[in-house]
Amino acid sequence: MKILRGLAKTIAAFITTVILLATVAFLILCLSVDIYGRTDRVAPADAIVILGASVLPSGEPGPDLMPRTEKAVSLYHAGYAPYLICAGGIAGDPLSAAAVACRKAEQLGVPWNAVFVADGSNNTREDVRRTTEIMRRQKWSQAIVVSHPMHLLRARMLFDHAGVETYSCPTSTDVSQIPFRWRALYAVRESGLIVLDLLYPEGEIADWAYEIYYWLRDMGLDVRIL
Repeated sequence: MKILRGLAKTIAAFITTVILLATVAFLILCLSVDIYGRTDRVAPADAIVILGASVLPSGEPGPDLMPRTEKAVSLYHAGYAPYLICAGGIAGDPLSAAAVACRKAEQLGVPWNAVFVADGSNNTREDVRRTTEIMRRQKWSQAIVVSHPMHLLRARMLFDHAGVETYSCPTSTDVSQIPFRWRALYAVRESGLIVLDLLYPEGEIADWAYEIYYWLRDMGLDVRIL
């Protein structure tokens, strides 16, 4: 019996240690999500990617999509890349995030033939998939990815996995001004999705996570997504 009790204690101690180490690692990842996007890593590339975000009922870019579009356009005019790729939304929908960002970019002085629409997606993984399809057709390998600061670490990892050399560029959003509870929620949500991306690189579980998100939103819960 003493041997069994000793073995049980050893197993319990091992499990406790694993849980503690996993918790610490996850907290470090959350901190990395919070910090990574505060640094602008922009460099010359083949194209500038605007990741999808919400569109207002009026058809104008929402509060996340507008600064992404404006930042990407400013990089275009500064000569960092000759093309823009706008991602997100239902394929062919004039109110998709991609179509709306495209129109806004043209209004801000980007020629129509310098903007590509990568619609047909409803989450970041699909945005990356549709964007890389366009890049492969054009034989491009480098992209400046523009998004919310706390979204950039996961976006960069997905593009790296897709074989795209990525330079991340945050919008002007001041992370320190986001209420702590929302920063914590964003960090946990993004970190959780990063873990799922690593465990399931084909995206099966991450896609289910988005389905849960949409279900919670349809239930009327205030669940936000970047």
